[in-house]
Amino acid sequence: MKKILVIEDHALMRRNIVTILEMEGYAAVAAGNGHDGLALAHSEHPDLILCDVMMPGMDGHEVLRILRATNVTAGVPFVFLTAKGEKHEVRGGMNLGADDYLVKPVTRDDLVASLTARFTRKQQQRPDFSVLFADAQPLESLGISPREAEVLLWVAQGKSNADIASILDLSPATVKRHVMHIFEKIGVENRSSAVLRALEVLQG
Repeated sequence: MKKILVIEDHALMRRNIVTILEMEGYAAVAAGNGHDGLALAHSEHPDLILCDVMMPGMDGHEVLRILRATNVTAGVPFVFLTAKGEKHEVRGGMNLGADDYLVKPVTRDDLVASLTARFTRKQQQRPDFSVLFADAQPLESLGISPREAEVLLWVAQGKSNADIASILDLSPATVKRHVMHIFEKIGVENRSSAVLRALEVLQG
């Protein structure tokens, strides 16, 4: 049984998420603040962490920074819980190495879909590029613009055009145009080939 850690300061929302998780067959542990969440992350060894962005005291970004800097928790999938209108918080969190984000109030379908995607990716043993590669600038050596380099960095992390649009505050149509330009400039025909070219650069 997969264990999920929920870090959320709003008690009712925390209980609702835990209830959904338990109904879906997950084991759930919960904390009402970042400090308690970090303690549970080390003692409970969760398979995935759901964490609110905006919390008093230690916010979600600080929680993620500490988790990613600790060997034991560095590879644990991490999903932010964010309120509508906090796109800048989402982008900052994704740059720190978050795997996904969910907009509150979280629906059952969105929660289950996110968890399924994270665990499927982990089973495929795909590297966590968001942790390994945080700087898009090296990708400019492929002859692409700084913005295209940012887009390619997120393509290499397995993000969809819609995800990249939210992270970079662009429209999906604009992201699609960037992706097509990237393909043309680096001489590839699909996302898989683009990822391979990106990794060649990022891995040096």
